Amino acid sequence: MRIIFAGTPDFSVEALDALNQSTHEVVAVYCQPDRPKGRGKILSACPVKDYAEGHNLPILQPTNFQDENVQAELASFDADVMVVVAYGQILPKLALETPKLGCLNIHASLLPRWRGAAPIQRAILAGDDETGVGIMQMNEGLDTGDVLLENKCAITDHDSAKSLHDKLATMGAESILEVLDNIDSIEPVKQSEDGATYAKKLSKNEAWIDWDQSAVEIDRQIRAFNPYPIAQTNASSDKFENKVLRILSVTVTNETTNKLPGEIISCDKEGCLVATGNGALSLTTVQLAGKKALDIKDFTNAYNLQKLS
Repeated sequence: MRIIFAGTPDFSVEALDALNQSTHEVVAVYCQPDRPKGRGKILSACPVKDYAEGHNLPILQPTNFQDENVQAELASFDADVMVVVAYGQILPKLALETPKLGCLNIHASLLPRWRGAAPIQRAILAGDDETGVGIMQMNEGLDTGDVLLENKCAITDHDSAKSLHDKLATMGAESILEVLDNIDSIEPVKQSEDGATYAKKLSKNEAWIDWDQSAVEIDRQIRAFNPYPIAQTNASSDKFENKVLRILSVTVTNETTNKLPGEIISCDKEGCLVATGNGALSLTTVQLAGKKALDIKDFTNAYNLQKLS
C-alpha cells in the first residue's frame, strides 16, 4: 500500500519505523511544526521528523488542514491509507476521506475507555489492571471510530508511564502491520458508549502529592507521572526548608504507624519511609530541584529528611 504517516512524539516513531521497513511504501510523513524547547527556547524538530529526515522520507508540517493548498498536496500523494499516531491535530472530514481506505489511528487504550490525550497515564492513575492498543477507523469524533483490531497488555504494579509507553509503542507497530496485511478480511466493530471515559491532557498541577491519600494512590501517581511531569512535594531536612523534591519511584510497604501523613517514619542509610493517609511508602529514587536524580541511599547520605508536605 501507499501510506501517508502522521505522528509527532516518540510513541509514533516505532510504528513509522515498522511501516518503513515493511513491504508497504511510506509516501509522506506529516508531523507538527518545529517548536521552541528548553531554557534557550531553541526551535527543535519532533522525534518523527528526526526519523523521517534520517530515512529520506518526504516531510510536511502544516499548521492545519483547512488550507486548500494543504488539502491538494495531501490528495496528490494518491495514498491508499493514512496511519495516524499521536499526531496532535484534528483532521477535518475532507482529510479523513482523502486516502482510499481513510485514516487509521493507533490508540493506546482499550476503547471506549480512555479516549483522548493521555490514555497511558490515566490508566495507571485509575489503577486499571490492563490496557492495550486499538486500531481505529477514524471519524470526526474524538477516538469514537470503529475498532478494527484490539490487543491487550497487562499493567503491572511496577509499570511507569515510560515502561508502559514503550510496551504499547511496540504493540501498536505490530498491530498496524497486522491490520494492513489483513485489511480485506477485518470486520470493524462499532464502539459502545457504555464505559466510555476521557483521558484529559496532563497538567503540572496534578504532579503535587497529597500525602493524605493512600500509599497505593500516591504510588500510582508517581508511576503515572514518570517521566512527565514527575510527582513532587515540598520537603524539609536537616540542611534545607521547603525545597521541591521530585519523587521518581517508591515501594508500597505494609508498615503501620501513628505518624501523620507526610511525616518521616525513618530515614537512615538504608532508606526513607514516609507515612501516608493509609499505609507507608519507601522512597527509592528522588531528585531535589536543580540537582540530579539519586538513589535514596545516596540521598540520605547527604540529607536527613524530616517532613514532606
